[in-house]
Amino acid sequence: MCQFPVSRCRSFPGEFLSFSKLSDALVAGGCIRPGTLLAGLRHGTVSVKRLPVALLMTVSGLVVEPFAWLQSLLFHRRIQAFACPDDPVVVIGHWRSGTTYLHQLLAADPCAATARNQFIIAPQAALILKPLLNHFLRRVMTRHRPIDAVTWGPEDPQEDEVGLARLTMDSHMAGIAFPQDYPRHFRRTVLHSSTQFERHFLQFTRLTWLYEGPGKTHLVIKNSVHTARIALLLRLFPRARFVYLYRRPLDSVRSLVQVKQRLAHLVGLQLPPSILQQVEETAAAHDQLQEAYARSKHLIPAGQLIEVDYDDLVQSTQATLQQIYRSLLISGWSTARPAIEARIAKTKMYQAEPVVLEPEAEQRLRALLS
Repeated sequence: MCQFPVSRCRSFPGEFLSFSKLSDALVAGGCIRPGTLLAGLRHGTVSVKRLPVALLMTVSGLVVEPFAWLQSLLFHRRIQAFACPDDPVVVIGHWRSGTTYLHQLLAADPCAATARNQFIIAPQAALILKPLLNHFLRRVMTRHRPIDAVTWGPEDPQEDEVGLARLTMDSHMAGIAFPQDYPRHFRRTVLHSSTQFERHFLQFTRLTWLYEGPGKTHLVIKNSVHTARIALLLRLFPRARFVYLYRRPLDSVRSLVQVKQRLAHLVGLQLPPSILQQVEETAAAHDQLQEAYARSKHLIPAGQLIEVDYDDLVQSTQATLQQIYRSLLISGWSTARPAIEARIAKTKMYQAEPVVLEPEAEQRLRALLS
C-alpha cells in the first residue's frame, strides 16, 4: 500500500512557488481567460504575497487567448448548434464524499465521455490545441494531486467546475481564488446562479461532448456544486441521471477544510483564512448545500436518481457500480466492467491520507456538526 504521513492542517507563511507547485497551479487555476480574470478583480483584491500566482494566471491566459479566438472563429457555429445528450450521468454530493473516486470509475468506461485534465486546463482553446495539451501536461504534471496525493494525469477525469473557472467568475472557484470572502462567493455561485453562468455551463458541456464525445454513448459530469443546481440541470438536460453520494459529515467537512487550505496556498489570490475561520465557513456551507439538495431532489423524476453511501462505494465498489448502471439504465456494463475493474485494482495501491486538524479546530468542528 502507498503510505502517506499524517497531515496536520495548519496555516503556512507565504512562499515562492517551486516548479512542481507552478505546474500544479497551472492545471488547477492557470490559462484563465483575461476577461474572466479582470471580472474577478471586481470581487476581491489580490494580496501582495499572492502576486506570483496572479502573474501565472495572467501570463498563461494571455498565451492561450489567441487560440481561444481562433477556436471561436472556426467552431462557433458548430458549438452553438451542437446537441449534447439530454441524459448525462451527473455525480453530485458534498466534496470529499467519494465523488472523485466514483467519477474515475465511471470515466474508465470506454463508452463514457467526460471532462478530463487535458481539456479543462483551457476549454476555450482545447479543440485547437488538443494534441499539444496532452503532450504538454505529460511533461509538466506532477504524479499526484496536490490536494490529497491521489495519482493523476492528463487523461484523468476532472470536475467541470475547474474548467468553468477559466470561462466565468460565476463559478464556485471564485471562492477558492478569494478565500477571505468565501461565504459571499458560495451564496453567489452555488446557492444562486446567473444567466451568464448558465450560458457558459451549456457551452462548456457542448465543448466537452465535442472534444470527447465521438464514438462514446453517454456523458458523465461530476461536480459537487451541482448538488445545489438540480433545477438548472433538469432544465438543460430533462433526462439527466443523478448519483448522489453521502458520507458522515464530520469526515467530509474535516477533509474539505484541509483541501480548501491547500488550494488557497496553491491558487488563491488572497492569503488563506485562519483554520478556525475555515472550519466555521466550511461547516456552514456544508449545511447549506445539503439543505439545497433536500429542497430540490423532489424535482428529479422517478428512475433518475440513486443515492450511494460512501462506505458502500469503498467497501463494495464493483457491486455498487453495477447497481448504479442497473438503476440508471446506463448501457454497456459488460463493456465497461473490465476497464472499471482495472481502475479499482489501480486505486487499491492508494491509501487515503489521514486528516488531523489542530485540537482547537477539531473541537470547534465537532461542536458545529453535533
